[in-house]
Amino acid sequence: MRYSIKDIKLAKEGKKRVEWAEKDMPVLGLLKKRFEKEKPLKGLRMSACL
Repeated sequence: MRYSIKDIKLAKEGKKRVEWAEKDMPVLGLLKKRFEKEKPLKGLRMSACL
């Protein structure tokens, strides 16, 4: 998959935000575990934003 990054300097802050979401939004972790097992979105391309 190809990516186009506008400002790589923002990566560190983005990583912190993802880690915050993993810690403070536990439902996302539950969905991840469930979807990894069931693969209900297999074959679809999607994006998300927090």
